[in-house]
Amino acid sequence: MLDLFEAFWAGNSNLVVQGATGRDTRRLAEIHAASFHRGWSEDEFDRMLAERNTLLQVLRMGSNVIGFAVSRIGADEAELLSIAIDGVHRGRGMSGNLLVTHLGHLAGRGVKTVFLEVEENNRPARRLYERTGFAVVGRRERYYRQASGEQLNALLMRRDLS
Repeated sequence: MLDLFEAFWAGNSNLVVQGATGRDTRRLAEIHAASFHRGWSEDEFDRMLAERNTLLQVLRMGSNVIGFAVSRIGADEAELLSIAIDGVHRGRGMSGNLLVTHLGHLAGRGVKTVFLEVEENNRPARRLYERTGFAVVGRRERYYRQASGEQLNALLMRRDLS
């Protein structure tokens, strides 16, 4: 599977994954707000950038940030906190390639296991995570609260990197 991702990046030389900077936080907040019920603020992204145990990477198309992935690391484990692609660029396989690249960077930092939580009804996200090797290991009842007050279940997923 990794060869397919390497081929994708080779065919899209104007795409690059790199560490986020303070200049990126406004755009990250815009992408997150457009992707999730409760978007994170610029200040929240600034705080993540300042944390030594957080890996925040952006996907750039030329000079434009079009996506990001962020994980928090503890010992040899990490939690994928969020991943998002600008709506204009969704459906082109970029999130899978971004995620695999991000996981590679986590492995390079000594991470052996990655966890995440995903809304049970979020089929596109679940497909992404399953295609990239994550498996369901638990369920949290009524974990997410929608703007309407509806509570939705979360699935806990895991992937071993070693």
